[in-house]
Parts: sequence; C-alpha cells; structure tokens
Amino acid sequence: MAEARRKTVAILSVTQLNRYVGFKLKEDRALQSVLVRGEITNFTNHYRSGHLYFTLRDAESCVKAVMFRSHAQRLKFLPQEGMNVIAAASAALYERDGAFQIYVTDLQPDGTGGKALALEQLKKKLTAMGVFDAASKRPLPAMPKKIGVITSDTGAALQDVKNVIGRRYPIGHLLVYPAQVQGDAAAASVCRAIAAAERDSCDVLIVGRGGGASETLEAFNTEQVVMAIYNCTVPVVSAVGHETDWTLADAAADLRAPTPSAAAELAVPDVRQMLQQVQDCSRRLENAMQQQFRQKAQELERLQDRLKLQSPAHRQELAQQELCHLQKRLEAGIRQIWQQCQEQLVQQTNRLDMLSPMKILGRGYALAYHGEELVRSAAQVQSGDVLRVQLAEGEITAKVQ
Repeated sequence: MAEARRKTVAILSVTQLNRYVGFKLKEDRALQSVLVRGEITNFTNHYRSGHLYFTLRDAESCVKAVMFRSHAQRLKFLPQEGMNVIAAASAALYERDGAFQIYVTDLQPDGTGGKALALEQLKKKLTAMGVFDAASKRPLPAMPKKIGVITSDTGAALQDVKNVIGRRYPIGHLLVYPAQVQGDAAAASVCRAIAAAERDSCDVLIVGRGGGASETLEAFNTEQVVMAIYNCTVPVVSAVGHETDWTLADAAADLRAPTPSAAAELAVPDVRQMLQQVQDCSRRLENAMQQQFRQKAQELERLQDRLKLQSPAHRQELAQQELCHLQKRLEAGIRQIWQQCQEQLVQQTNRLDMLSPMKILGRGYALAYHGEELVRSAAQVQSGDVLRVQLAEGEITAKVQ
C-alpha cells in the first residue's frame, strides 16, 4: 500500500518546486498588496542600477526586500540603515535561490512624515554642498534695469509685485516669466523660467508665489529648484508664501523676502527716496562748495598778502623805509658825536687854557728867552746879555747887568 502511495506522488525538481511556490504566492491576492512594518538592515543602494536592496526585521523575524529603480526614484527621502519604515509591497519567491522576499513599491517612515524627513535629508545634503553658505550670497544691484519676476501669471503675487515696482521704480523694465508654482510640473516650470531670465540678462530676479498650504509650496523645496537658484548668474530674491512660510529656495536665494510685495521693495529702490537723496546731496555739495570757496578765498587772500610781502616793490619800499630809518639814525648819531666833540673840545680848551703859559703870564709872570732858549736859571746868562721877555701882552727886550 505504501508502495502504491509512492507511485501517486510526483517527483519535482528544485526549479519546479520553487516555481510552484512562487506561483502560489502570486496567486494569493492578499500577499500582492501588503503593508509591512520593520527596521531596515543590510541596506544597499546600487547606484549603477538604481535598485535598493535591504532586509526588514522586527524583534523575532526578518525578510529580504527589493525596491526597483522605477519605484525608488519616486521616493521623497533616502532610506538609511536602522530606519523604521512601513513598506507597501508584494510577497514573492526568488526562484533561482528559493528565497522568500518582498518587492517594495513604496516606503514611508514609521513615526515621522516622509516629506518632513525627505526635506530634512535634502537640507543636510545641500548644506554640506555649501548651497546655503552666506559667503555665496551676492548683493543686489542698486539700480537694476531689468527686473525679472517668476511666478504664476494668474496669482495675486504678480499683481502685488507690479504695483510695488510701478510705484517705487517706474523707470525699471519689468519682465514676467510665467511659471507653474504648484503641482508635479511646478519645479521644472520654475527652472525653465529661471533659465529664460538668465538668457534675457536680467539684473535681478524675484522668484516666488503667494501663500498657501505647505503642500502647495513643495516645488520650492525640491533640489531641482534650489540648485537652479544657487547656480543662477543673476541675484535672486525669494518670496515664497507668507512671512511664516520657509522653503529651501529661501535659504538658497541671495535674499529672502517674507512676501512678494516685500521682495519687490527689496529688489528695487524708491525713486522718491532717491530724488530726496539727490536733493540732499545737492544741498550738501552746494554747502561744501561754498565752504571750499570761502576757504580758498581766505587762502588766496593770505597768499596775496604773502606775495605782496615778497614782491620787489614791497621789498624796495621796506628797503627805502629802512634806509630812511638808518639815515635818521646816522644823522642823529652824527649830531650826537658832533655835540660830544664840541663838549670835549670846550673841556679840553678850558683845560689847555688853564695850563697855558699865557694864562700864567696874565697873572704877572713873564718868560725870558736868551735867543730861542728859555731862561730857567741865572747861570744861563751873563752880564751884558740881551734877553727877550715875553709878557702876557706883548714882549720887551732887557739887558743883564
């Protein structure tokens, strides 16, 4: 009987067995659309093929998983080792190895929003690339000739920008580049508009849209738009949503504005203020010039005085004055010397007069000369000598006896 039973059981090859089990798994509709919660381990990202290979495990079991490129490229985040996820998948048997595994079509973080996680991962990636560095920010032109606006041509944001620029800076040339600002095609549309504005040699760009739910701002959180802003050769002012909204595009732009209207105010100057500044500068310049004129006039007057002092005529005048002064001093000196000489002459005359022999003779004395020799002693003469006697007034002749 046992021998008869063995005859009724088919003998299968390994391939046949694996193929049969695989068919049974595919036939079970409940296994073709399952949600599996687990922790990612053994994660491998095949960059050439784009396929993801990993294992999902919990406290008691594990299962191998594969996510093909067509599904992986739609993920909003990059799966990582140790991440808890919920996988949408179908169960199957890999026929060649007889390995039970699941084919994942979608992944969502378990406990954290997938979009929030994807945004955080992209932010870290772009930060590491230096996209948000302050050193890469460019100053806005003081007086742009061409102002490009990238936004929806049907939204209120465009009209706000037009109103502000028309009021503040009517001399500027406003170029509008309509773009889709929400939906799956929004990112590519914004990038095309940025490229068009670059080709038109705009001086500054305003990129943004009006406010809305966070889901409507997703295009401005894509790597595609962020890198287009970062690589743009034209300074970019971002104006996405309301003041409380924040996107990666805001961080990548050269300047962030809380609203489109504020972006327009930042992008262009106010001609009225410029005119007032010109008038103020004109007044300051006029005052400065007048002050300079006064200073230069005073300096010219000082130089003229100095030149006058150094001129030949003035020097001749000074020389003449000096000559007159010296002449007067000379005349005064001569008079003084003449007076002093006269006084000295009188003094000397008086002294000579007092010492003069004639003065003595005037007192009754006389001088006797024997020939030309003054007789001072009786021994000088003999009896019979004739003497000449000099008196105070006249002279007489006397004979010695």
